[in-house]
Amino acid sequence: MSLTARSSIVDFILKEWLLVASGVSLVVTSIYTRQVPEYSLRELQILFILFVLFVAIKGLQYSGLMTRISQAIETGRAIPLKLVMTTFFLSMLVTNDVALIVIVPITLLLDFERKDILVILEALAANAGSALTPFGNPQNLFIYWFYDLSPLQFIETIGPFALVMLMVLAISALFIKEGKPKQTPVLPHTVNHSVYVYGVFLFLVLLIILHVLPVLTGLVVIALVFLFDRKALDIDYALLLTFFFFFGLAENMKLVFETEISHSGHIFLFSALASQIISNVPATLLFAKFTTHWEALLWGVNTGGFGSLFGSLANLIAYKIYVTHERAENPAMFTAWFLVIGYVAFFLSAGLYFVLYVADL
Repeated sequence: MSLTARSSIVDFILKEWLLVASGVSLVVTSIYTRQVPEYSLRELQILFILFVLFVAIKGLQYSGLMTRISQAIETGRAIPLKLVMTTFFLSMLVTNDVALIVIVPITLLLDFERKDILVILEALAANAGSALTPFGNPQNLFIYWFYDLSPLQFIETIGPFALVMLMVLAISALFIKEGKPKQTPVLPHTVNHSVYVYGVFLFLVLLIILHVLPVLTGLVVIALVFLFDRKALDIDYALLLTFFFFFGLAENMKLVFETEISHSGHIFLFSALASQIISNVPATLLFAKFTTHWEALLWGVNTGGFGSLFGSLANLIAYKIYVTHERAENPAMFTAWFLVIGYVAFFLSAGLYFVLYVADL
């Protein structure tokens, strides 16, 4: 094997470590259990919905809408607060990953003394805001579909988590000293007409997630994109394949343990702590096979998004954007602050869960 090929393999493993780890784990557990895992129709539907959702969001990115939103944020006063709040609410609709991809680069171009702290608050806001809707992040979508929940059930359960974190983050953002604000964007970005098309596509996906439209409606979106705008198909296929592997891995692990974890408090703790190591999406897929306590699982994996860099893929995105940016200051100190503030949010969320659900423990 040539040195170039070997280097490419190493680069792929470092970049897609979660995909590689899930694939290897699936093979190992399949050999151990001596069976190939079966995939349910519901799991395949979730994969397809994620695919269509990613395509619709990618189309909105290409339309220029995200850039226009970011330019609007740069004007006026209270910019740190606006950045954090926009991240929170944007993540509810277009996922926490996309919200950070839009907001963090803008933050790094602005004139602030503590941009590192602001980026950390944005990462927390993305995790907290995306927790509030079934389509804000992949783990929520899985829980919503796997347990066949209603929108009201879902939002009532996780609402206190998101709202308390919103208040904490808003207050924290007010303490960040900002520089001289820009009065107008230098070069207003043009939003092309495809924004209307992909806006409709995103609306259709949301109706599918909420069980208003049948899953096969998504085929219309994919067919139209394939025929007229194939660049929107350039999504993170490695992430989709990772989900596929973890669905099978979770089925194998269920056979290995052959038991159900019945205590809701244990489900919350195990899923929150496991998220610190394997991230909250894989933790969701794993523990859903062991419990009917979806409320504890929902709180656990969203709480687990705080804390370590691995708690959520959104954390890694914010971290990578910051440390690789030319204006980044002291990456080591940024890492330390990220962990400290992240774990403050982690323990605050955990404490809130036990206060609200103490009667069930």
